[in-house]
Amino acid sequence: MKRIAVVGASLAGLRAVETLRRKAFDGEIVWLGEESPRPYDRPPLSKEILRGDWEVDRLGLRRKSYDELEVDLRTGVHVDALDLKAHRLRLAGGDQVEFDALIIATGAHARRLPNQPDLEGVHVLRTLDDALAIRAALEAEPRVLVVGAGFIGAEVAASCRARGLEVTVIEPLEVPLMRGLGREMGQVCADLHRDNGVDLRCGISVERIEGGGKVERVRLSDGTSVDTDLVVIGVGAIPTTDWLEGSGLELDNGVVCDPYCATKDPDIFAAGDVARWYNPLFEEEMRVEHWTNAVEQGVYAACRILGDADAAEPFAPVPLFWSDQYDVKIQFAGRMRPDDEMRIFHGSVEERRFVALFGRKDRLMGALAFSRPRQLIGYKRMISERVSFEAACAQAAVSS
Repeated sequence: MKRIAVVGASLAGLRAVETLRRKAFDGEIVWLGEESPRPYDRPPLSKEILRGDWEVDRLGLRRKSYDELEVDLRTGVHVDALDLKAHRLRLAGGDQVEFDALIIATGAHARRLPNQPDLEGVHVLRTLDDALAIRAALEAEPRVLVVGAGFIGAEVAASCRARGLEVTVIEPLEVPLMRGLGREMGQVCADLHRDNGVDLRCGISVERIEGGGKVERVRLSDGTSVDTDLVVIGVGAIPTTDWLEGSGLELDNGVVCDPYCATKDPDIFAAGDVARWYNPLFEEEMRVEHWTNAVEQGVYAACRILGDADAAEPFAPVPLFWSDQYDVKIQFAGRMRPDDEMRIFHGSVEERRFVALFGRKDRLMGALAFSRPRQLIGYKRMISERVSFEAACAQAAVSS
């Protein structure tokens, strides 16, 4: 194999490139990224960057020199199309890149509201440029309205409250994070925000955003309106696969892969937010938009290309995500469904310091921790080992 191409100057892309060199691949690596900056850490964008605690120079994902990777890294480059048969990428401007193997790590981009107007003061948050634009606007101490109480929206709200700003959050579901944590735990998150001064309104949606060149108010589905100076849209992300349409690869809420992260072409793999693959540990197809998955999947895809023993088995991680809001660290490992059985250990919901275990068919499927990071590590291991729900609860009861 002479040349490997990596599309996406993302966390997954970086870890893939580093792994290729660490595993002694001595061929050519061409690495293409849409954004101009070199790979940077995204989780701080909605927290440390918005609060003003960090500057941009702290975001870099690689402290060592990129020269050590001996890679043809091209940032600020848009890939227009993939020629599957020829194993060739077409770049904006007409340049072409041929490859023997390809890793797709293009991540995802922010979802917009239907008919979202192009008004000053209306933002999404996905990139460094997005975060810096919002932070600059926060200097004027605006009234902030956040649309969506998922993790990005919740973190933006918490960061704005830390700056002492007036914050309203609009969430169409009954409680924040209902799809990821369920109704009861979503209510805990709702109480957390309200106790910290957020005007949280659930069960309603945005009808339209109004203003004369600059945002002035938001009309809601319950007939009310909110006057505001700054709107942040946090309604999820869409996998960046538009450049692959018509290529022949299967696209369905991401690049569809087998349990080994390979596409229908055995020389083409996907990793990170853009990849949708079958995870045999949970017996379901999934696409995971979290930091740890991007790291692990980028490493795995590189190992698969090289035929390395570290990727001999299917890619079957326990998804893990976390969120820092106010003085609470929220972490979740595994998968949960609304009808899963739930039990509380290691504290109480009232003190917002506890672990909730989720079980299905007498198997531990998920663990949610509020400011209990040490305990979560053990339950993540149990999930990977397919420990029964009753056994996990029995152990939790002894150690609580």
